Amino acid sequence: MTTAHRYPLPDLNSLPQDIQARILEVQEKSGFIPNVFLALARRPAEWRAFFAYHDALMLKEGGHLSKGDREMIVTATSAANHCLYCVVAHGAILRIYEKKPLVADQVAVNHRKADISPRQRAMLDFAMKVCQRSNEVEDADFAALHLHGFDDEDIWDITAITAFFGLSNRMANVTGMAPNPEFYLLGRQPKAKAA
Repeated sequence: MTTAHRYPLPDLNSLPQDIQARILEVQEKSGFIPNVFLALARRPAEWRAFFAYHDALMLKEGGHLSKGDREMIVTATSAANHCLYCVVAHGAILRIYEKKPLVADQVAVNHRKADISPRQRAMLDFAMKVCQRSNEVEDADFAALHLHGFDDEDIWDITAITAFFGLSNRMANVTGMAPNPEFYLLGRQPKAKAA
């Protein structure tokens, strides 16, 4: 499968300066350009809105969700939405944040049997309900999360991350976006220590 085969990827040099700068910054940090950055850049206004909301959710300071928790939500709900790109890409980030090489595969296949804390399991139970049956969310779901130390703002965050990546999953699936090969190995082996 070719990357974003249904829509041609724009040439990096043809993009607006602010988008080029952000993409080059990501490339510098990770060593490659994640396909989502170029695939969505064909529509600059939407790209800016997408990544502004992404950053507001995923890079947020404060609250009781760790970066690992956020990536865990993305990985589990993306699997439910059958989004290969997001499961592979965010699973890689999850492995790095949690320092657990098996966690992303476990969460993607069945979070109820994953090697995660009861708190994280409750968080993912709720995220999966939001993902698949949001019309059934009720006060008892909030009460169950409160017992694990989540407050109402954390519940908003879980909901917003799930909903935002529902959009991302659908865009990736429809465009035919493929995960970069680099994502498959990230976080699976400990980094070699410099001699």
